[in-house]
Amino acid sequence: MTNKFEKVKEYYESGYWTKAMVANAVVKGWITQEQYEQIVNNN
Repeated sequence: MTNKFEKVKEYYESGYWTKAMVANAVVKGWITQEQYEQIVNNN
């Protein structure tokens, strides 16, 4: 896993980021679509 993945996951799980913000991380190339699914579906 990448460092950006861990940060995005941490921010989402802490409530700092919304699903839309995580999706934007995919658009920016910080995480993959699969990583997005892993982050948002674990909560």
